[in-house]
Amino acid sequence: QVQLVESGGGLVQAGGSLRLSCAASGRIYSIPVMRWYRQAPGKQRELVAAITSGGSSNYADSVKGRFTISFDNAKNTVYLQMNSLKPEDTGVYYCNADLVGYHYAFWGQGTQVTVAS
Repeated sequence: QVQLVESGGGLVQAGGSLRLSCAASGRIYSIPVMRWYRQAPGKQRELVAAITSGGSSNYADSVKGRFTISFDNAKNTVYLQMNSLKPEDTGVYYCNADLVGYHYAFWGQGTQVTVAS
């Protein structure tokens, strides 16, 4: 059994910062890719950022320069540092991971981020 557990969400004023964490646990051999998605009310889930175990990362245009994804391989944990937050960043943030030995991706339960104007 594999679990992804997110933490770090909350309510913040526009311009503020939050740091999300997602820890993977269970029967894990290695994690090639981890991602953060978000879903705003009434909208489709969108990819925010992704990172490989080698450290290559990419970002949605809407968060470039404000968000930073990082990956601690030893802890099987991915982070999302979110700075200069905007009200449009509000939504539920989900962690997603591809794991070696499994034919499907895993999802966390989500953590709410609310940015007040």
